[in-house]
Amino acid sequence: MVFDGGRQTWHKVQLKKWIQFSVGLSKFPRSMFIFDEMDKMNPQLIDIIKPFLDYNAHVDGVSFHCAIFIFLSNAGGSLINKVVLDFWREGKDREEIRMNSKELETKISQNFFNDEGGFLHFSIKDHLIDHYIPFLPLELKHVRQCVMAEMVHLNMTQDSHLADTVAREMPFFPEEERIFAVKGSKSARQKLVIYIDE
Repeated sequence: MVFDGGRQTWHKVQLKKWIQFSVGLSKFPRSMFIFDEMDKMNPQLIDIIKPFLDYNAHVDGVSFHCAIFIFLSNAGGSLINKVVLDFWREGKDREEIRMNSKELETKISQNFFNDEGGFLHFSIKDHLIDHYIPFLPLELKHVRQCVMAEMVHLNMTQDSHLADTVAREMPFFPEEERIFAVKGSKSARQKLVIYIDE
């Protein structure tokens, strides 16, 4: 989308109306709004969202107290990968990382608002966000499960040997040990399709 001139104003108006309608007029106070790639969104559009996030938010007479806003972002991805890799080097499993670890949550929130790829230039401040939930990098076994799931979606007979072959073709890090997948589960389908077409 292009966010400039008159179109930017139009998008700001549409976003505000969409949020207000979803909660107020449609009688769904527990509406959920998901914003993907938030780190790439125009800061002026984020300014439109800010009034709806306050704990006692009432905008134009409509309460947004029960509305849920989820912001997906790649900001903090490098930090999360580093923490997971440090855990692995200490001999701990990926599953041992818990978001109730105050230290990890603090690191993520600090990185999120200080990193150039994060929310540094946005008006949403740390106190308006309740939780930071990291998407941890996948291990080989997780990638294999993703490939098996894609076989089902593509109406294929599940083939564990093919799933293993496809999973091992994906890029992993660190380069020598190949422990964690560089890409997420979405790329499993693209890689699988290559094998189907052969």
